[in-house]
Amino acid sequence: MTMDDLAKRMTKDRVTIRTVAAHAGVSVAAVSKVMRNAYGVSEGLRAKVAESIETLGYRPSRAARGLRGRTFTIGLLLIDIRNPFLPEVIGGVNEVLTKSHYQAMIGVGEARTQLETSLIESMIDYKMDGLILVAPRLPSDVIAGFAEQIPIVTVGYHDAEATAFDTINADDQRGAELAVEALASYGYRTVEMLSLGQREGHRVSVVRQREIGFARAIERAGLASKPAIIGIPPDSPQREQALRAFLMRSDRPRAVFCWSDLDAITLLSECADLGIAVPDDLAVIGYDNSPPAGWGLVNLASIDQTGRNLGRTAVHTLLSRIEGRTTPIHLQEQPILVERRSLGRGGVGG
Repeated sequence: MTMDDLAKRMTKDRVTIRTVAAHAGVSVAAVSKVMRNAYGVSEGLRAKVAESIETLGYRPSRAARGLRGRTFTIGLLLIDIRNPFLPEVIGGVNEVLTKSHYQAMIGVGEARTQLETSLIESMIDYKMDGLILVAPRLPSDVIAGFAEQIPIVTVGYHDAEATAFDTINADDQRGAELAVEALASYGYRTVEMLSLGQREGHRVSVVRQREIGFARAIERAGLASKPAIIGIPPDSPQREQALRAFLMRSDRPRAVFCWSDLDAITLLSECADLGIAVPDDLAVIGYDNSPPAGWGLVNLASIDQTGRNLGRTAVHTLLSRIEGRTTPIHLQEQPILVERRSLGRGGVGG
């Protein structure tokens, strides 16, 4: 009997992991290792098992997996789906999961801690194998409590002292410093920061970390004795009204650093409506280097924190937690500045 004949015969009945093992000519344990993306699996074994899975159309029973203690699902909790940076993180997560036979289930917390808590509890109830929390608003001790029940990795949450869960971040303080240093090098002497108005941005949040880096860089460059950080409401229409009020100030600064491209791109739109030339009247730097920042009509200078790489790293870190690692990991990626037209023309400041 040829392998094709075997495949046809096998597909008449329900395909199981044992079916895949027999078709690939390997042990059930080997198939399980490939599906879990376990350490030490050779590319040859991975390719052989993947080919059998595709040929047989194998779809593992998640219910059965749950009974055995593993469902091969990961919960991905996002704080706000509106941010154009998040698809990059999701892309990095899926890039790794596709090769591991895990799947991600996405929940959106909508910046509400009660909903965030409820979603995490639901993901635990559904017996997911681990959670990736992107910019959670929950206190560290609450996350640690959940981490006693399920492996957790956070992205955009600066708690290097956490022991129950892992943290994957860009160096947000350094990213803000890069923005100020670039504006100073272009000769701008009056620089302010547009930050997130909600004061839920405690010390572990990316917003607070960027504020710290901005203030430090402003003082170091001698640009102001008291750095100006302006809170912008997160919701419309108050958000747009606050941005417009900033632009219409008689003492408007010559340059501005926005905590996120989310506000920076909206600010550029308001500038166009008010006839404010960028960068001739106002230089702008955003944060995240989201895809819209590179569009020709936007051309926004922005700090790149490599969201796709953060997503990939978060998954690898979580999988090692799922496999039994207990020593905490706290990683920081180094951001870079991507210069575009909104930063300046020829270094003319003011």
